[in-house]
Amino acid sequence: MRLFLFDIDGTLVSVRGAGRAAFARALEETYGTAGAIERFDFRGRTDLSIVHDLMTAAGVEIERIRARLDACFEAYARELAVQIGDGSRVQVLPGVDAIVRRLGQRDDVVVGLLTGNIEAGARIKLTPTGLWPLFRVAAYGGDNADRCRLPPIAQERARALGYDFTFDRITIIGDTPLDVECARSCGAVAVAVATGQHPTDELASCKPDLLFGNLADVDRIVSLLTAP
Repeated sequence: MRLFLFDIDGTLVSVRGAGRAAFARALEETYGTAGAIERFDFRGRTDLSIVHDLMTAAGVEIERIRARLDACFEAYARELAVQIGDGSRVQVLPGVDAIVRRLGQRDDVVVGLLTGNIEAGARIKLTPTGLWPLFRVAAYGGDNADRCRLPPIAQERARALGYDFTFDRITIIGDTPLDVECARSCGAVAVAVATGQHPTDELASCKPDLLFGNLADVDRIVSLLTAP
């Protein structure tokens, strides 16, 4: 058995700036400022770290950041739902639908998520794609600010479903160097895909176990992912 954990933004889908716009509105509503959000690098970051780093840099006291965090994420989810609207803003990236469904049909595979999104954000972004119900296990960006602490959470949630995956049987698939670092931190298989904002050569320098320009060649990629 293997567990495949997918990142969302830049790996499964693009929501064309909806997340940044929703965060800007939520931070202004909750803390009175969005800080330097237009210059902030969201790539590979957890939602917890995004709020903490933006608001700390804007001079908001840590106690206030923590006290208002739930309110901030509630405002973010509301605004994200508005931004996503009828789902037409969500672009499923090449090959994603077929690969997730193909893997999900196998008896020797569990498909899940390892994402910087909070759970509500993940659900809002993925529901229009029809793929949301296929992800049986997940670790979210609301579980811990440090992405490298998410694999054990996914592992424990898989165990609660009756699956005991050692980290060498877990594959983490993402579009940023932080996804590769996350896999390396626990001994999981690292798969990088250059469908986000990091080019192939930059991802190659991180030395992932597998590197794809995109996931469009479904048969080949499924074969490589599931090879003994």
